Amino acid sequence: MSHFSHVVPAENARCVHFPAGERQYRAGRIFPVFLPFLGCPGQCVYCAQDRQTGQGNARGTASILSAVRPGLEQLRPCGTGEERELAFYGGTFTALPDADRALCLDLLHDMRQSGRITHARCSTRPDALPPSVLKELSLHGIDLVELGIQSFDDKALSLSRRGYTGKDAEAGCLAVTEAGLRLGIQLLPGMPGSSPDIFLADVRKALSLSPACLRFYPCLVPEGTVLARWYREGSYRPWTVEETVRTLGAALNMAWQARVPVIRLAVAPEPAFDKALLAGPRHPALGALIQAEALLLAAQDAADALGKKPEMLVLPRFCQGFLYGDKGALKARWRLLGLRPERIRFEETAHEATLF
Repeated sequence: MSHFSHVVPAENARCVHFPAGERQYRAGRIFPVFLPFLGCPGQCVYCAQDRQTGQGNARGTASILSAVRPGLEQLRPCGTGEERELAFYGGTFTALPDADRALCLDLLHDMRQSGRITHARCSTRPDALPPSVLKELSLHGIDLVELGIQSFDDKALSLSRRGYTGKDAEAGCLAVTEAGLRLGIQLLPGMPGSSPDIFLADVRKALSLSPACLRFYPCLVPEGTVLARWYREGSYRPWTVEETVRTLGAALNMAWQARVPVIRLAVAPEPAFDKALLAGPRHPALGALIQAEALLLAAQDAADALGKKPEMLVLPRFCQGFLYGDKGALKARWRLLGLRPERIRFEETAHEATLF
């Protein structure tokens, strides 16, 4: 069944409007506070938060907060209509010792009171959500809770030593929304025990839970992890870049149709982490390649809904940078749709794509 029911007459022809993604968050809108490994009950087979965040894992919460507070205090207060978000990443925020979590929430309170911060989020596990802690988060100004679900598949969760089941993961998502908090879901395509089909099923399940946003973090193999040993032994094979682009392109298109933003498509660059990588789908423009694949798939669906050879495609201006993929690799597939460069137009004011 087609995703597209919004077919609007345009004089003697028809046109189809469809989502083409959106600009990612502007730099500076989110102020991250990284708490690597803090509160975690154990270390997952793929995890290297210390390298991924550029921080060691020997610092405590108080030390981390004292280091980030001066930077926050230098921010000017937000102007009318301006938003800035404090984000507690890494570790398991809801499983921090009460005193440590209180230090974080005190920092948030001070920054909200001074007008430097307007929103806040934290990341945690789906099996670490006591109702009392969720209430505490809501009362102290956390708006959104991101859950490191990774997968809803029991086998994949077991192999990665996550310590919970797919049903537990779903229950955690429901607990967040029932507490009146917005839900973010993080998935790990390519993790042990997963496959493209399993990942796409994970995306469908995630979308059914009405998240405010998704993140996709393709699984990589950093040195010093159990996954590195499995890779060397030959018991784990990471996805290729091509496999990742194809699968995440389909997943991103699914999210676009559901009007759910995907705010991350790859692990952010970090010198210490990149230096420690042994294998995995790492590419300097991975996010753009995935967006390009998703846009082409969305246009193919729209062309099917249009019911005739398309004459023109109008896209938001930001799509221009990734339209044709790596070194124009997708140009031939666009031509197969009948959309040569002269039939594709970009408009600054467009928020969706329109196919005539």
